[in-house]
Amino acid sequence: MGNPETSRTRREQRRGPVVRRLGQMQAGTTDQHLLDTRGTADWVHEDPFRVLRIQSEFVEGFGALAELPPAISVFGSARTRPGTPEYEAGVAIGRGLVEAGFAVITGGGPGAMEAANRGAMEAGGVSVGLGIELPFEQGLNPYVNLGVDFRYFFVRKTMFVKYASGFVVLPGGLGTLDELFEALTLVQTKKVTRFPIVLFGSAYWRGLVGWLRDTLVAEGKVGPHDLQLFHVTDDVDEAIGVVTKEAGT
Repeated sequence: MGNPETSRTRREQRRGPVVRRLGQMQAGTTDQHLLDTRGTADWVHEDPFRVLRIQSEFVEGFGALAELPPAISVFGSARTRPGTPEYEAGVAIGRGLVEAGFAVITGGGPGAMEAANRGAMEAGGVSVGLGIELPFEQGLNPYVNLGVDFRYFFVRKTMFVKYASGFVVLPGGLGTLDELFEALTLVQTKKVTRFPIVLFGSAYWRGLVGWLRDTLVAEGKVGPHDLQLFHVTDDVDEAIGVVTKEAGT
């Protein structure tokens, strides 16, 4: 009849917590695969290795940002041109946040992000840029004095929320909207608390706010109280006052 253990072993392979059977069994042992240098480098593109990269990004991000003072994340378009009213508002907001005792966190790119970083740096504050790997490489703007580059959007987005006490959102595109609605969802579902969100530029945000009110609220997709999750203003001092007061300072 044969050895039951041998028969079982032939049908089942255990590698740590992973059990492989039948056609999923692999030749060799884990140690053998680790020490065998004759194989290809395809493994660096496989999901188990990606998990380690993701873990390392969290570790590096947490390590770099853990000792930040209270901070506010500022979002806005990378296409905002220097010298425009939007850019100058970003500079003023960055400066005002530092003067109120906050560090400034942006995506580290050009445009509105550069403006907020510039205001923060020129005010002598902590100016943070959280960059992202993109096909059209931008690099961190020159006004960042603490920068971290990420491969994965979801890791970067965690850092924006974890190390900030609130958001100021300048006019921007899809990335800005992504961060805005992520924050709104986290506050609505009480995944985060005491997290003020300020939309700067009433003319720019008017259409979105109207759609939220006239479509989402009107059709019962969200409640009327959800419109209170954010504050719209055209005044720099008001934006800074709202985001810093509600953040607990």
